[in-house]
Amino acid sequence: MLAFGKKIVRFRVMILIIGFALLIPALFGYFNTRINYDILTYLPDNIETVKGQNILLDDFGKGAFSLVMVDNMSDKDVAALEDKFKAIDHVDSVIWYDDVADLSIPKDMIPDEVYDAFNSGSTTMMAVFFDTSTSADETIAAITQMREVAGSQCFISGMSAMVTDLKNLCEQEEPVYVAIAVVLCCAVMMIFMDSYIVPIIFLISIGVAIMWNLGSNIFMGEISFITKALAAVLQLAVTMDYSIFLWHSYEEQLGLRDNNREEAMAHAIANTITSVIGSSITTVAGFVALCFMTFTLGMDLGIVMAKGVILGVIGCVTVLPAMILQFDKLINKTRHRNVLPDMQKLANFVTGHYKIFVLVFIVVWIPAAIGYSNVGSYYDLGSTLPKELPYCVARDKLTSTFNTGATHMVLADTSLSAKDTGNMIDEMEKVDGVKNVLAADTFLGPTIPSTMIPDELKNTLESDKYKLMIINSEYTTGTDQVNTQIDALNKVLDKYDSTGMLIGEAPCTKDLITISNHDFQVVNIISIVLIFIIIALVLKSASLPVILVGVIEFAISINLGIPFYTGTDLPFIAPICISTIQLGATVDYAILMTTRYKQERAMGRDKRTAINNALAYAIPSVIVSATGFFAATFGVGMYSQVDIISSICILMSRGALISMVSVIFILPSLFMVFDKLICKSSKGFLPAVQAKAEPAVETK
Repeated sequence: MLAFGKKIVRFRVMILIIGFALLIPALFGYFNTRINYDILTYLPDNIETVKGQNILLDDFGKGAFSLVMVDNMSDKDVAALEDKFKAIDHVDSVIWYDDVADLSIPKDMIPDEVYDAFNSGSTTMMAVFFDTSTSADETIAAITQMREVAGSQCFISGMSAMVTDLKNLCEQEEPVYVAIAVVLCCAVMMIFMDSYIVPIIFLISIGVAIMWNLGSNIFMGEISFITKALAAVLQLAVTMDYSIFLWHSYEEQLGLRDNNREEAMAHAIANTITSVIGSSITTVAGFVALCFMTFTLGMDLGIVMAKGVILGVIGCVTVLPAMILQFDKLINKTRHRNVLPDMQKLANFVTGHYKIFVLVFIVVWIPAAIGYSNVGSYYDLGSTLPKELPYCVARDKLTSTFNTGATHMVLADTSLSAKDTGNMIDEMEKVDGVKNVLAADTFLGPTIPSTMIPDELKNTLESDKYKLMIINSEYTTGTDQVNTQIDALNKVLDKYDSTGMLIGEAPCTKDLITISNHDFQVVNIISIVLIFIIIALVLKSASLPVILVGVIEFAISINLGIPFYTGTDLPFIAPICISTIQLGATVDYAILMTTRYKQERAMGRDKRTAINNALAYAIPSVIVSATGFFAATFGVGMYSQVDIISSICILMSRGALISMVSVIFILPSLFMVFDKLICKSSKGFLPAVQAKAEPAVETK
């Protein structure tokens, strides 16, 4: 590794030229990577609701669906607006009650159910189908055009409207996320490090690696908006450690090598590669664990972030040392006194009161585990968006004016008789919370023959294989009530058509609930097992993985247990992400201290002295790393109006601080208790015979 370090030092100018030149293709890749704002598209293709959505698109040519409300507009003007909507690209069809009324039939012959479904007071509603999927760029463009055509009197609800507003909001906020993370992280680094310019160099180096990562996402075709929003902030937070490791190693080597900058940097690179690779493997493992989720959003985030950590390591041992050497004079001019005091007193305090901290560990974990196991989650992301967004205004209006929450769709076999179809609809309308069921067979009521149904309406609601029915529910997506309703509707559907499918946002979300609950358990186990194995191999110990993972899991339990006691529901993806990210990213703090503890014991120092020295050595690095992680994520969490982004960032920032406190106070206390066991079950520590003699040495 020393030879590699010397080559980096020797070719540092070329490395900087190549590193920054790679930003050109990275920018091309960044701007040409599509962003997906519909999380339901990450459901597995083999579940019935997703199959049904594909059938709807393939057989009916319909993907997205929206309910559009218009205020204080005459029937004539609404009909004109309907025609304008139909003229917009990718609007497949529009259903309004005039599709029936146009037939020279008195309005009083139109079933009240049909008329009331489309009219309430001065507000009229129409159903709009698109020939592209919910989150397709074409659908988003069509929604935008519809809003422009209709003006302020128009309110568009549905997933596509939410995706449109979410896209606009995220595009406004994402540059601010990066700015907040950079400014706050830089401020923390400037305070805790001994140079004002070094944090800026760190951030430039990490920024280069972030752009490499974001640009390389073009090979994935598209990434989710959650991944895009978190990638830069998260990569900055988790890879800052590596820059700190290099800097501290470089300063140490300067003292050992008579301030020979190039020689010191070569040795610092060699030392850092070894420590950083060992440290980064656990972080990568945490992100890799997300790839095992059935809900493939985890794979999306896992691949991008695992790739980001690897590129962060590459940048740390190439671009960063080259920049430090190039700006050496400026660094020296901006040095200042280190604000962190000597940590020996704190270390002595912790080891002197270790029994108290072990007791705290045991007592606190019980309520933390209870809260962790019972934290509430929500799945309806639209409910937490800012109330002033057009989608949220339309959603509230749909609820207050038409008493409609979710809208389901039924795909039934086209051979189902009119009698059975009518009986099935009657039974479905008796299910709690079902407001109405609309189908081609029922639009004109029982007194009008089906041959009088307009061809346009019939073609909209029937294909060669399936009949399409629309069910308006009073319940909101993701709630217990709507999930119970979906079960009841499926029972009725199976009774009349065993091949029929109930699809839509709410049924998909119900599947998402089942899948995410399973994923949480699977990902948690995989991340613990992977990191357990890595620690066992790196530290050559059977007992240390249990202790280190236990300490970080303790911190995770506190972090995810707090929302339970504050009555806060988390977005469903947050607990899954945090349980793996916090474990993978902050177990590094524990590994840093443990590695030094192992070295101290190997040099023959007694238990207390070894733990004291390891703790005093690790505390400054852990504080700088954890506060940097906190700063990079907390500001974004406080700023973002997208709750799923805000919640994850707040949890990560809080988790970094909780892990920091746990590593500083709990981990060394457990070392004090289990030192003999650690020495006997680990390579590189004192032999068991010497370990037994230690109690006589440390009587004071």
